[in-house]
This record gives sequence, structure tokens and C-alpha cells, in this order.
Amino acid sequence: MYYWGRVIRKDYAEAARWYRKAAEHGNAEAQYALGALYQDGQGVPQDYDEAMRWFRMAAEQDYSEGLVSVGHMYEHGLGVPQDHEEATRWFKKSADLGDSDIQFFLAIRYAQGREVKQDLVQAYMWMNLAASVKEAYIEKRDEIASLMTPAQIADGQRLAREWKPRAKRNSPNK
Repeated sequence: MYYWGRVIRKDYAEAARWYRKAAEHGNAEAQYALGALYQDGQGVPQDYDEAMRWFRMAAEQDYSEGLVSVGHMYEHGLGVPQDHEEATRWFKKSADLGDSDIQFFLAIRYAQGREVKQDLVQAYMWMNLAASVKEAYIEKRDEIASLMTPAQIADGQRLAREWKPRAKRNSPNK
């Protein structure tokens, strides 16, 4: 309520106080939210190290936004040394939980060779998985396929068929 300013006035410092209480009790969503406040300096001093600490706690519970935020921190060198390979590893963890938006993001990353070695088969696999959840991604999948050989498409389809979402770890609050 304090974060969004609904019903009561917006107060990031008060939001941080309440998020901290829940975060300290293991609530992954609150850990992520508190990390975001530290990252942006809303209601607390901007502190990338502290943001990363809270994001990691959320990520350790397989909270998708936490996983993506840790990846983002590595991607941009915020609170950690910049490391695109490590960023991609964290993004994949979220994609492996079935997050179609991150699957889309990884597909684009591989298709364009952005911060990773270009790999159209991986791009197709991730986009095919994302397109199976969101029809809006079908056109992008077909664009990637237009750059591939029939054998590469078959490999990408096989990888997508064999892919199984990783089960979330047990955590106190999901």
C-alpha cells in the first residue's frame, strides 16, 4: 500500500520498513521489492550491494524477479563486477522455471549475439517455448526460423520438445 500510494499516501520509506519485516521472515517477494528500493534509492539510500543481497535472497527461493534482477545487476555491473556470462546464467535460471518473457529475452539475446555468442538454434528453442505461452511471440519465432537451415530448425524444435521446466525449490514463501 505504501509503495503504490493506493488508499494511503505513497511513502517509500514506510514501504521499505514493511518490506524489510517480511523480507527478514523469508518472504521472497518482499526480498525482491526491498532490493528494488535499494537499487533505485527509493525510501532508502541507493546501495547496489544491499540491493544485490536482497535480490540474491529472493533468487535463492527461485523467485523469478529475483533471478532476473541478479542477472540485471551482473549485466550492468551494479554492486558486482560486470559479467555478461554470469548475467546470462541467472536469466536462464528464470527461463528454466518457465518465465516466457525471459525466454523471449534470451531468444533475442541469442538471435542477435548480444552479450553471448550468436546461436540461432538456442534462439529458436527459447522463442518456440515463449511462443507456446504467448501467441505474440510466434511472429518473432518465425523471423528467427527464416535465418536458419531446415536442420537447425529441427534441432531447435527437438530442444524445445525435450525441455522441461525446472521445479522451484521449496521455500517458506512463494
